[in-house]
Amino acid sequence: MSQTNIKHYPCYINGEWLDSSIREKIEVENPVDNEVFATVTSCTKEDVQHALETSQKAQKSWELTPANTRASHIYEIANKLKAEREHFAKLLVMEQGKTYAEALGEVDDTVTYMTYSAEAARRIQGAIFPAEAKNIRLSIYKVPYGVTVGLCAFNYPLALIGRKVGPALATGNTMIIKPHELTPITASEFCRLVDESSLPKGVINMVSTKTADAASLLVESPITKLISLTGSTRAGRAMYRAAAENITGLILELGGKAPFIVCEDADIDKAVEAAVISRYANCGQVCICNEMVFVDEKVADEFTEKVVKRAQQIKVGDPFDASVAMGPNVSTLGLDRVDKLVQQNVEQGAEVLLGGGRPDGAYFEKGNWYTPTILGNVKGDGATVSQELFAPVMPIVKVGGFEEAVALANDREEGLSAYLYSNDYRVHQKAIDTMEVGTIFINQQIIGNIQGYHSGHKTSGIAGEDGIYGVDHYLQKRTIYLNYD
Repeated sequence: MSQTNIKHYPCYINGEWLDSSIREKIEVENPVDNEVFATVTSCTKEDVQHALETSQKAQKSWELTPANTRASHIYEIANKLKAEREHFAKLLVMEQGKTYAEALGEVDDTVTYMTYSAEAARRIQGAIFPAEAKNIRLSIYKVPYGVTVGLCAFNYPLALIGRKVGPALATGNTMIIKPHELTPITASEFCRLVDESSLPKGVINMVSTKTADAASLLVESPITKLISLTGSTRAGRAMYRAAAENITGLILELGGKAPFIVCEDADIDKAVEAAVISRYANCGQVCICNEMVFVDEKVADEFTEKVVKRAQQIKVGDPFDASVAMGPNVSTLGLDRVDKLVQQNVEQGAEVLLGGGRPDGAYFEKGNWYTPTILGNVKGDGATVSQELFAPVMPIVKVGGFEEAVALANDREEGLSAYLYSNDYRVHQKAIDTMEVGTIFINQQIIGNIQGYHSGHKTSGIAGEDGIYGVDHYLQKRTIYLNYD
């Protein structure tokens, strides 16, 4: 396969690019103008079975490969990706719509995910405990699951591959990648790097499909031992059902509805800057984005006035323009849904303080565009507060204080992340003790460190990713009682 000007991408199974006239194609649109710029093969049920079987075969020898050798293969792919940083960033802009600067950051994050996992391969630790009788050794080993499946969301189509493939391979598993049907191009190009590397065949396979039976086989097969999904809560519930028959392992990072809490004593200017950055990053399509602001009524007017002025500075347009801070949303359907929620909230009494629709101008007549939007006078049960937005819309809710904000947040079924701006250390400690979420950003805008841990509470997921805990989720424990008498 040539590196550039490829319009069609086959599936990648057992080190081969498989395509034929009998397979359907999935069209991939550029969110800027909704023009189809590439197609990928829609794998059949037989293709998925082939991927499962070859992954299973490859895993047996991959597990026995020394950890430092597995790491060297991961480093090799990561270095190839780093060498093509600009190429992959351009592809991300074309298929996902994020700005070029954000896309470069995603490539860098992918490299980091993979290199961290390669480093972790040498550091897999078991344990030895004293036995309760003489001449017996009690030890606990950590072993891979076997064949794993990585189901990737559309918001970070490359980074999520690195986030899943890295720890899976480092720990001796093989992985079948299934990219989202809206954003499969960078996954295909990633597999080109795999194909050009020395990685044994079948250790990484990739299937893209739009047929329900093929996708279902991938997660329902007894060959699949662990599923890592980044997606919606609805998708997570489907995974639970699909995994039930075979008691398949699950790593689920699901939907979030992060509250951004601004207390009376907060540094308002810093809170405003963080609220804007944390809401409009990647056009609001980040699972840990600021999804709703709960601001103390004593400072609500000041905060609202300043946050509107700051959001007005966000330039929307060509993602390749260095002066542009926000590109289009990846999905027309997603934007239509959010626009209906905005209109419904207005009917409920909310006030549009900024934006609220498609930008003006000929450039924006096509594509999935929405202006940075801020809604005031929103109630705690308003339409834009009750549902996850995943779009550049910021509802602002006035509250009586920290306790009311936490009560509103904890009353939700989701528990992925939250933001808190306060200069009172006692409030910080109360937040740590009482907020039912996996991550709390205290006086901190949206951020993520690879050595941290990314997980959800309640219906926002189980297990998690990143850091030593994320790597450990790809390992099972095996206890050994050795009698040497």
